[in-house]
Amino acid sequence: MEKKKKALVLGATGLVGKCIVDELIADESIGSIVLFLRRSSGITNNKITEHIVDFENFASFKELISGDIAFSAMGTTLKQAGSKKAQYKVDYTYQYEFAKAAAENGVSEFHLVSSSGANAKSLIFYTKIKGQLDAAIGELPFKRTFIFRPSVLMGERAEKRQGEEQGAKIINGLVKWIPFLKKYRGIQAQEVAQSILAAHHSDNEKKYTIYTLDELFDLIQQKK
Repeated sequence: MEKKKKALVLGATGLVGKCIVDELIADESIGSIVLFLRRSSGITNNKITEHIVDFENFASFKELISGDIAFSAMGTTLKQAGSKKAQYKVDYTYQYEFAKAAAENGVSEFHLVSSSGANAKSLIFYTKIKGQLDAAIGELPFKRTFIFRPSVLMGERAEKRQGEEQGAKIINGLVKWIPFLKKYRGIQAQEVAQSILAAHHSDNEKKYTIYTLDELFDLIQQKK
């Protein structure tokens, strides 16, 4: 019998992170799930262990970031963070430090939820730091690194972003008549999580793979 895997999750209380945890709980190949959080997720399952940590002090819990596969779905907005400096910590520093510790502790596979338009040379702050993080994690010595770049995320959030979701719904409805809009259509957070687990179970042995929005939908189809 194949040994069950230990999965590590950063950002488990976020929209996509919660869905990743749901998929991991349902996945019979995953034996344990370790969550790194500022506060309890409230998720009750015998697979789950929670570590409430101080992200300003990775050294205090670095040795706990050890397992077979790691997932990072942490993220915020400038409005939520309050400043570019604070947003940078969440969208770059914390996730990079988590990935770096995972690599140093022997984790072989890393999955990062990035964003469409991520580009290290972008003039837009958000897409620039996303692109920088994608590239930096790609330099770490994981056996397999997967980067996922969804568009507007749809689903039940703690804080509503009605403008974004309404826009995505309108675009999704117009795609059949205006194919050009396809690359801007929204995607459900659960679909992103499904595509991530599909990539994990795929036979893709490349060291570094970036999945665009269309490729996320392709992964979902492969999983079905």
